Amino acid sequence: MVIAIIGESCTGKSTLAEKLKESLNAKVYTGKDYLRLEKNEVAAKQAFQAKLNEAIHGENIIYVISEEEHLSFLPEGSIRVLVTADLEIIKTRFASRMHGNLPIPVAAMLERKHGCFDKVPHDIHVISGQTSVEDVCRRIKAII
Repeated sequence: MVIAIIGESCTGKSTLAEKLKESLNAKVYTGKDYLRLEKNEVAAKQAFQAKLNEAIHGENIIYVISEEEHLSFLPEGSIRVLVTADLEIIKTRFASRMHGNLPIPVAAMLERKHGCFDKVPHDIHVISGQTSVEDVCRRIKAII
């Protein structure tokens, strides 16, 4: 099964992916990890799409997506989990990653991107800080 965890930076996608990885014995790919599959980008994309297509009825793969362009890799039948968070939570988490400092250009970028995935079709919507990771794991297992 392919499980896509979709959302902006600092919404909790990686935390959810790690929990699901343990629970489902899944392999996790993040962003452009697929580039390691082949020597050139075109071949890597093709290999990754083939791997995802095979996984629909095979091994569990979790793909963490934070760039809209990567949505096109998802095969029909993927479970799509949208992870969202309040903009202030995202800014606080991002500042924490930057040792407590959130430069103005970074804050502006986060503001521009906020909500960019809100209209993406999804099977499960996780609101960071409101939806428990355990509940999401149970819901995904029920779908599988």
